[in-house]
Amino acid sequence: MQLRHVLLAALVAGAFAAAAPAQVVGYNFRTGDAWVDTELGHFSDYGRRDRGYFVDDLVNSYGAPRYLLNELLDKRRWDPGDVYYAAALAYQSRRPLNDVAREFENSKGQGWGVVAQRMGIKPGSAEFHALKGQMGKSKGRYAEHGNGGPPAARGDNPGKGKSKGSDRDDDDGDEGPGNSGKGKGKDKGQGNGQGKGKSKGKP
Repeated sequence: MQLRHVLLAALVAGAFAAAAPAQVVGYNFRTGDAWVDTELGHFSDYGRRDRGYFVDDLVNSYGAPRYLLNELLDKRRWDPGDVYYAAALAYQSRRPLNDVAREFENSKGQGWGVVAQRMGIKPGSAEFHALKGQMGKSKGRYAEHGNGGPPAARGDNPGKGKSKGSDRDDDDGDEGPGNSGKGKGKDKGQGNGQGKGKSKGKP
């Protein structure tokens, strides 16, 4: 009788495990969205394999300051997935990347879901769906650049595979609202990340 209960419990646990979305083992981003968590795990792996292109893409796509990206990765020992999400949140909330990074470090252990809500990006909101759309485009670009073939062979929502971000270099440390100059700052040179040229990986 006891054996029957044990077997039943194992079957129920197995059913729940099968129904849960697959996630990358070893990461715990806690964004509140299983798809986002999984993709950030993939981005972490990609950022370690191709650091140069990963940083270039965050500069071009989100207007993130290159010096700060390198500082987060090197001096502060951030995981590439955390760096990616910080840049994406900063862009979507029109806040400087350093503000988002500070909020995350001050909220250590609570996860990105809490930080995102403090930045005004609530689960299910239009801003959150826009953020996921940007992640889908990054997924396509990373796939096309050398992460296992063309986007069409890499799964759902791969994006168009080409970065439309500007080709400027942010080594000067200029960091406007949202990383991209969408705020009311005086810097008119940053634009909104929609340059006419197609980025080939080097800003």
